[in-house]
Amino acid sequence: MTANDIETRSDIELLMRAFYQRAMADEVIGVHFEELDLESHLPVMVDFWEKALFGKPVYFNNPLAVHQRLNERQPMVSSHFRRWVELFIAAVDELFAGATADSAKATARIVADSLDQRLNPDLRFDGIDIAAALR
Repeated sequence: MTANDIETRSDIELLMRAFYQRAMADEVIGVHFEELDLESHLPVMVDFWEKALFGKPVYFNNPLAVHQRLNERQPMVSSHFRRWVELFIAAVDELFAGATADSAKATARIVADSLDQRLNPDLRFDGIDIAAALR
């Protein structure tokens, strides 16, 4: 059976539910989602991805500011962002295939790397994750 591509807001919601089910239960990054009210958060994330994938002007928040607040409560390190990407890609691959699905995976990598660089600037030198290199 061939999977369909991500084509609608409903597809994005399906993807977000599958991703958050994985992320919230994950032993590496689940701690970051312990206080998450998924039903309130889900529409915001669907808005983010609808804007990212389809260019619809529905998301107006600042992802960095949100993650800075989360990072203050529970530090997010590079390995957490790598795990987030792994789980996100697994959810996409489980449900979808096509150009938009590929774009979602590429965007997830870019977003995770951008947030990681901004939250962990002292752990990088010339794009190299020093903390990971020392492990």
